[in-house]
Parts: sequence; C-alpha cells; structure tokens
Amino acid sequence: MQPVAGESETDTEKRLAAEAAAELVEEGMAVGLGTGSTVAFLLPALAARSLRIHGVATSPATEREARRLGIDLGPFDGVDRLDIAIDGADQVAPDGWLIKGGGGAHFREKIVAAAADRFVVVVDSGKQVEKLSPPLPLELAKFGLAATLRELGDVEIRDVPDSPDGGLIADYGGPVGDPGDLAALFSATPGVVEHGLFPPQLVSEVLVGRGEKVQPLDFEGSD
Repeated sequence: MQPVAGESETDTEKRLAAEAAAELVEEGMAVGLGTGSTVAFLLPALAARSLRIHGVATSPATEREARRLGIDLGPFDGVDRLDIAIDGADQVAPDGWLIKGGGGAHFREKIVAAAADRFVVVVDSGKQVEKLSPPLPLELAKFGLAATLRELGDVEIRDVPDSPDGGLIADYGGPVGDPGDLAALFSATPGVVEHGLFPPQLVSEVLVGRGEKVQPLDFEGSD
C-alpha cells in the first residue's frame, strides 16, 4: 500500500483504509456498501478484486458508482442479513461511539450496519476525536415538522434534496453530552426518522488510515 502522486495525505489515509477493508470481502458474500468520500475509495478497490458478491448500496450515489464499476448490486428486499458492511464515519470517539450521516444517508446506513454480521468502519486519522461534537445529522419526517423541531431545539434543516425515503435532512447543533442519553432522546421523539449516533455495539472494528499505514482502533474498555 503506497501513496499516489499528487494525492493529499487525508485521501491517502482514506484510500489505504478502504483498500484494507476491501480485502476482508470474500467470494459469494452479501456486502453492505456505505456512502461518502472514504467509500468512494472502497468501490474501485472492491471492483478490482472481481469477486462475485451481492452488494447492497445505502445511497443512490453509491449505487450509481458501484454499477459503473461493474459491482453486482441487488435489492435489500428479501435479504435478512449481510456478511459484512463497510462504511465511513464523520467522528469516532475513544469508546467506539460514531457520528455518521454527513452525506445524509444515515437512515439506510444504520439499517445496513445492523443487518451485517460484521460492520467495518474505515476512516482517516482526522476522524478520531476525544469527544463527539455537533453537528449531528438527523433525518426528519415532514409530517408535523414544526412540532418535531420544537421538541428537538437546536436543529437546522439542510438545504439539500430529500433523502431517498422522503425525509428531510437536518443537523442538531446542541451539546452531545452522553451519546447514549442523546440517542435515546432522539429515538423517543416522534418525527425523528433516524439519527447519526451509532453505538459501539453496532461496530465490529474500525480501520484507521494513519500516514502510510492502516491501524485497527482499540476502543476504551476493549480487550
């Protein structure tokens, strides 16, 4: 694994982490494909291996690029489990909590991650943080939006297209505090379709591109 001429350090780290994750995919697997800039490096690395897989894309952008590269994709309907899912993250805390959804695909990304036997997160070293902080992506239902916003407080609707499932993409700007408590609050608020807090229990491993190497992240309290 070597840097590419003219490539930024951040892109090199993303690419190396994505290439390492691509090596985890085996012939015949059902594979969840995430969304974002790091996954953009995963797709060509996966296509280069010419494996027969059943890919499930978490966004139209990922679907378009995967098809362009010749990766076999299928619907998620009727598939009750995936062998592996690979995705990026916006922030990774030392205890394994993640913030995802910078690309607005966190609703589908969380469903795919939960369905996978192994959820692998690939990031550059800049995504590691000491403590999670806003903005924190949300997907909100349009019905009753004003009431939902009143309950949530510090939330701004993004000026972006609706999600593939018809929801509005927004960002919570308030304090994160205890991620578990905030996740429970979001989940209990009617009108919140999904939030971008991903718990450590969902994550099998995190591969961090650091310089010209890839390092697995050891979470606090892990063996």
